[in-house]
Amino acid sequence: MAKDLELWDIICDGPHVLMKKLEKTGPMVPKDTKEYSDIDRKAVEKNYRAKKILVYGIGPDEYNRVSACNTAKEIWEVLQTAHEGTTQVKQSKIDMLITEYELFRMKDDESIQDMHTRFTSIINELHSLGDIIPRNKLVRKTLSVLLGS
Repeated sequence: MAKDLELWDIICDGPHVLMKKLEKTGPMVPKDTKEYSDIDRKAVEKNYRAKKILVYGIGPDEYNRVSACNTAKEIWEVLQTAHEGTTQVKQSKIDMLITEYELFRMKDDESIQDMHTRFTSIINELHSLGDIIPRNKLVRKTLSVLLGS
């Protein structure tokens, strides 16, 4: 479990850049791969493992989007933007779905099952974008839709 958390940290925060001092009081610069110790190599290996996990979980179209990425964090950010959009796009989607939720009504020729499926789809999309409507509000909304008020 701890390894999984380490990999998730690398995906979210990026890999640790291995640094060295040029002189005792000099500036810090990235190490060359020739200078890596065994511990350094294990740290670098974690980024490769995280990249491999992400790449194995995507299809060929998405692979083309991320093939030029050097780190797991870059891959994750490209996938997030592709699927959720930028922060502005994401907020626009949330606003649109909330409006859909607020104006939700049962259609005249619609069964309760179909209405529930449509309603659940809106709620699930909101949830995937991080906007969670409390269960008690969902129940009240469903009842008001079924009662036609």
